[in-house]
Amino acid sequence: MKISMHRNKWLFGTGLVLLAAVAQGQQKGPDPTSAGLEADGAFAVSTQTVARGNGFGGATVYSPNTAGTYALVVFCPGFTARQNSIAVMGRRLATHGFVVATIDTNSTSDQPPSRATQMIAALNTIKVLNTGPVAGKIDQNRLVVTGHSMGGGGTLLVTINSNRPAGLKAAVGLAPWSNATKNFGADTTPTEILVGTADTIAPPAQHSNMFYNSISTSTKKLEGIIQGANHGFVQNNPANQPGSRFQIAWIKRFADDDTRYSQFLNGDARFATFLSTGPF
Repeated sequence: MKISMHRNKWLFGTGLVLLAAVAQGQQKGPDPTSAGLEADGAFAVSTQTVARGNGFGGATVYSPNTAGTYALVVFCPGFTARQNSIAVMGRRLATHGFVVATIDTNSTSDQPPSRATQMIAALNTIKVLNTGPVAGKIDQNRLVVTGHSMGGGGTLLVTINSNRPAGLKAAVGLAPWSNATKNFGADTTPTEILVGTADTIAPPAQHSNMFYNSISTSTKKLEGIIQGANHGFVQNNPANQPGSRFQIAWIKRFADDDTRYSQFLNGDARFATFLSTGPF
């Protein structure tokens, strides 16, 4: 009996340790603060380029210099834009403990379905890179897509694409635009949508609101409509707030499963409208 009780205690204790590890997720970096989320993170980063080919238009890859493995985020620009339009936001995201690939599309006029296909191609190509600063630093089981405008529409289309990678953990659409597809009821990936009240290119009523409402309430989802922001809010420098802040917190919460960031996904005074299936 003593041996059995001792064994049960050991199993119970081991279970607690495992539960604690699961609860903590992949904690990368210091405890987050509100101010810290609106500045560069704790990780110095290096860059390398990926040439055009393999189904997309090339990329700049930002990776933390600190040893370890990190979630991979593919970041897609919008219609007529190139990756320099999202470079500030992409690099900042990497400094918070991610490998981030800001990509170019095959053509700047590519529509959302094509951008979705290219984002999947970029994930599949970049996740296996074994040269340069990023070598050995990508966790292939933690993948993320994010994008602006038609890149945001492409981001949402990735979540319902049958060819999406099994390791897709989070999606963030920034002022997403999609005319051909409005229904994302098949999306089971934790999805965040951020847009501005002054967006006349992808007005919330014709785009983001419809996308958000179509996603099942069983899926983790969030929509924040930024008071006064226009379609180009992701290109504003510095900081792109609160867009960058919520992009970082969402990906931390769901790609890293880091619940330290849950507190920062409960709304913001800068949103005219805030909806979610939280708390997260």
